[in-house]
Amino acid sequence: MAIFPPPHRKESVMSESSASEARKTRIGFVGLGAMGSRMARRLLTAGYSLTVYNRTSAKAEALQANGAAVAESPRALARGVDCIFSSLADDRAVEDVYLGPDGILAAARPGTVCIDLSTIAPSTARRLAEAARARGVAVLDAPVSGSTAQAETGKLVIFVGGDEATYRGCRPLLDVLGTSSYLGASGMGATMKLVANALLGAGMQALAEAIVLGEKAGLDRDRLLDVLSETPVVAPAHKGKLENARRGVYPVAFALSLMYKDFGLIVREAVQLSVPMPVTAAAQQLCAVAHARGRREDYSAVIGLMEDLAAAGSAGAKRESVTAAH
Repeated sequence: MAIFPPPHRKESVMSESSASEARKTRIGFVGLGAMGSRMARRLLTAGYSLTVYNRTSAKAEALQANGAAVAESPRALARGVDCIFSSLADDRAVEDVYLGPDGILAAARPGTVCIDLSTIAPSTARRLAEAARARGVAVLDAPVSGSTAQAETGKLVIFVGGDEATYRGCRPLLDVLGTSSYLGASGMGATMKLVANALLGAGMQALAEAIVLGEKAGLDRDRLLDVLSETPVVAPAHKGKLENARRGVYPVAFALSLMYKDFGLIVREAVQLSVPMPVTAAAQQLCAVAHARGRREDYSAVIGLMEDLAAAGSAGAKRESVTAAH
C-alpha cells in the first residue's frame, strides 16, 4: 500500500523530515483541460514534484513555467513518478491513455498508484483497474463533482472507488483537491458520479422549463430570476447559473457537450440495470437537441434552448390562429 505524505505548506506544523518526504513524492498528471489544469496547479503549489502531459502541449506551458516537468507521452510520464492523476474527456480517452501502446500501463512500475478523476462508465473503471492490477499497479476511480471554481480553490467533492487501503494512503493527495468519500470497490466512484450528474442534468432541465413558464406567463424576467435565486427549491449548483440566464450568455464552466456525454453514460447504465429513468431520459433528449444545434456553451444553455423552443411554439400557434381565421 502506497502512503503519500501530506505536502509542505507554510502553515503546516509537520516535521522537517515529513516535509522533505512529501517533496520527494513524484506526481504525474495527464490531461490539462479546464479542470485538470487547475487540479494540477494545486498539487504543484502544494509542494509536490509534478510531471505533466497533455495531448496539446501548449496547455502545459503555464505549469512548466511554474516548475512542472513536461513528458512527451503518458508512457514517458509513467516511468518516473509514484502516483499518476488523470483528468480526461471520456472513456475512449481514458482507455487510450492507460491501455494504449504509448500509455501509462506500458511503463508504470509495480507499486505505482493511478487516480482517474474522469467521468466514465463504471464498467470502464473496473476494466481499467483489472488491467492495472495484473501489472502490479493500483487504480482508484475518483471522479469529481464541482466546476472550475471548485477545482481552483480545492473544494471539489471526490467520489472514490477501489481498494480502501490504497484510498487511505492517497488521502493527503486528494485533500489538496477537495473532500473525498470512499464508496466501495472499483467502479463505485464512477457509479456515484453518474448518480450525482443525473440530478445535475435533470435539475437544470427542470429549472429551464420553470423559467420559460414564468416568462411566457408574464412574469418580469429580472424579478423572476431574483426570486428563484432566493428560493430553497433551486439547488445551489443551479442558482449560480441564473446569472447566465439573465444575460443570455452561457460561458463554459461545465460544457454542454460533457453533460450530453454524461447523460449517455447514465442512460446506458440504467438500461443495463433495468432502472426506469423517464425524467432523465427526457432531459437527455433536450440536451441532445442543444448539442445537435451546435451550442458549444455551458450545460445551462438548455435554458436558452427552451426559450427558443417556446418562442417557436408561440409563432406556430399564431400561424395556426391566422390560418383558422381565414
